[in-house]
Amino acid sequence: MWIAWIEFDLLLGDVHSLKEKRAVVRPILAELRRATEASVAEVGAHDLHRRAELGVAVVAAGADRATEVLDRAERLVAAHPEVTLLAARRRLRRGDDD
Repeated sequence: MWIAWIEFDLLLGDVHSLKEKRAVVRPILAELRRATEASVAEVGAHDLHRRAELGVAVVAAGADRATEVLDRAERLVAAHPEVTLLAARRRLRRGDDD
């Protein structure tokens, strides 16, 4: 079993409130769920209206499949013109790693 996750640090474009932030972030989260079939959540920067931290996590039988899902998620986030991808941090672990 392989466990993989990626965290995205995003700068949001023309956003002036937390309500506007939700209007930008929610569709991205929904698209990530549909495209990757992984667990997706906003994981940080909740109180900042121009920043967002998103996380995607997947469990797969092989490392190549887990990496493929993370790659797809990163391409999808980077393709959104309303956000700037500042950083993407990923981890890949085997289930029996200590």
